[in-house]
Amino acid sequence: MRHLATALAAGVALIASAGAASACASMEKVSAAWLPIMQTTAYYVALEEKLFEKACIEVVSNKMESPNHIIDALVAGRADFGPPGAAAGIAMVAEHKFPGTFKVFGLQGGGIKVDRINDGLIVKPDSTIASFADLKGKTLGHLPGIQWRTITRHMVRSAGLDPDKDVKLVDLAVAMQVPAVVGGTADATLSLEPVGSIAVASGKAKRAMTNPVEAVIADPFYSGASLITTKFLKERPAVARKVVEIIDQATDMVNADFAKYRAVLPKYTAIRAEQLELVAQPYLRGFKDLNDVDAASYQALVDVFSKEGVLPASVDVKTKLLTAADLGS
Repeated sequence: MRHLATALAAGVALIASAGAASACASMEKVSAAWLPIMQTTAYYVALEEKLFEKACIEVVSNKMESPNHIIDALVAGRADFGPPGAAAGIAMVAEHKFPGTFKVFGLQGGGIKVDRINDGLIVKPDSTIASFADLKGKTLGHLPGIQWRTITRHMVRSAGLDPDKDVKLVDLAVAMQVPAVVGGTADATLSLEPVGSIAVASGKAKRAMTNPVEAVIADPFYSGASLITTKFLKERPAVARKVVEIIDQATDMVNADFAKYRAVLPKYTAIRAEQLELVAQPYLRGFKDLNDVDAASYQALVDVFSKEGVLPASVDVKTKLLTAADLGS
């Protein structure tokens, strides 16, 4: 009877799959560029739940190791959208250089008030470093690229230190951050989740500070964004709208039941199955939920880029947010 039940279940699944496929006269191919971090969780869920396939979309999914690579792919037309977790700050730098390249349709990060961890200052368990003020003469690692170099410089400066003289800043890919601290090539790292959770789970490193960026720049703080190119919006508006709706749907699913959906993380990030209970839930904002608080928080990040001289002038982020009119509604 067990074998019969299994066979019947398989048959039902096969019929359902065939039905879904036959419902699509053709599949629209869409290219995505993403980073293996917690902020991208909604995209992982959309893939696992086959939300794109159900909407007749075939996703060419390109994993990146640097936020810069995502923006480069979007600007060059090698990707149609950057799922949650694309670089929010670099996006505005690129928009300044290449106006009208893309729109922001979601924000991701963390917050002290909402109790969502986004970033941490990672050190060895026995380190005396307790804050950025303790980093004088030390080496501090961060994600490669201008976004986290700029944020890190601002954090160091806000602690009363000179980022050009007092601290050595080094680029470190996500997978190299905890090993760098453990091995001593970096005294600390300013890291995005899940690096902090991995550090705590390993017992070989710890968070000296939790959400330090939120305490200095904005609370909530959004370092990640969902991006869609204006080229994609103009050339295939119906498909672009489906992509936005799918990411919103997946975002709602993750926010409603993170305990269930975090099970997909080991497939896409450095988190191992036995570490899942320690993983911090990200703060995810979909297109339909974005409000003035989110815009003000995003503006605070972009203003850091102008303060640090990366942007010659501030950019009004509200003009860069996707609107219903952009989607033809």
